[in-house]
Amino acid sequence: MEFIIDIKKKLYDFQLDVKLQSKEEIIGILGASGSGKSMLLRCIAGLVKPDQGQIIINGKTFFDSEKKINLSMRERKVGFLFQNYALFPNMTIAENIAFGLDKLSKHEKKSRVSALMEKYHLGDIGKRYPSQISGGQQQRVALARAVAVEPEMLLLDEPFSALDVHLRNHMIRELSELLKEFQGITLFVTHNRDEAYYLSDYIAVFNTGKVEIYGQKDAIFKWPGSLETAKITGCKNIVEATRRSENQLYVPQWDIALRTVMKIEPDVGFMGIRANQIKLLDEQDSQQENCFKVYIADESEGPFRTWLYLKIGSRPKSRADFHLQCEISREQRRHLDNLEEPFIMYINPDYVFFVAQ
Repeated sequence: MEFIIDIKKKLYDFQLDVKLQSKEEIIGILGASGSGKSMLLRCIAGLVKPDQGQIIINGKTFFDSEKKINLSMRERKVGFLFQNYALFPNMTIAENIAFGLDKLSKHEKKSRVSALMEKYHLGDIGKRYPSQISGGQQQRVALARAVAVEPEMLLLDEPFSALDVHLRNHMIRELSELLKEFQGITLFVTHNRDEAYYLSDYIAVFNTGKVEIYGQKDAIFKWPGSLETAKITGCKNIVEATRRSENQLYVPQWDIALRTVMKIEPDVGFMGIRANQIKLLDEQDSQQENCFKVYIADESEGPFRTWLYLKIGSRPKSRADFHLQCEISREQRRHLDNLEEPFIMYINPDYVFFVAQ
């Protein structure tokens, strides 16, 4: 399995200019709303024609502007799961799944629909209409319809955006299992970093119509390769910094020097550390590098986690007077009640990253 995408398409306020080639089976397309992610899927599916370039899936040319090739959506054999599922309201569930199976005989069509109904746990709702089933069932019907034509590529456009939090978490797990059975390429569009990480093997980060970073998901989350990638993957602590040596940087705003495992090449850029990677230590454990005295300026509690807003070196003058965020468990927060400020903050050099301006 391999695909090659190299296309340009002029949009209203920027140009879609995507170059992406991969042999991976499940790829997350992660980016902010309006960055061109959904338009990319529409170009691949044949719903929108690019201005120039080529789209090749498993050696089959879907689009080539120079060779004047532009296959129809039916010829491309691509399964598309739309954001709102786009089920036909006047068709039954069975008829929705069967849509696109015109080339099969009546018996073959019925057999395939029955098999998909069973595979996607749709029970006996075949005679119902979309308005008569739940959001989770609608998603499974839309996915069954997408794979009914036995596509080589599956395109998922923000498939969980219409679901509430509880149902979304359940459907993410369910979809993950279903995608493992799909023998093809899956492109999964989302602006939710947790969804992208859970479902994808590799991630392409989108920024105003371009692929900013593409790579293995763990590498992208640990050491983002750009400022936009750091932001879209949820890093809360990003600050200007300068290079002191190959493995040391200086943060003027915080007036501290940090050692890094990551090799630093640019002279100026941004340092980042994720909130959950910051540790608060007891005094006896603080005799090591990257340890600093901090005070709590403010805090925010969730059901299981607490977010602390910390100031380095001196007491904060107000709740807004802080340098960085730290995420700890509720149990760890209760432990701090037994200690006196300032606390000792440790920043693990293995998780400090640096990106160019």
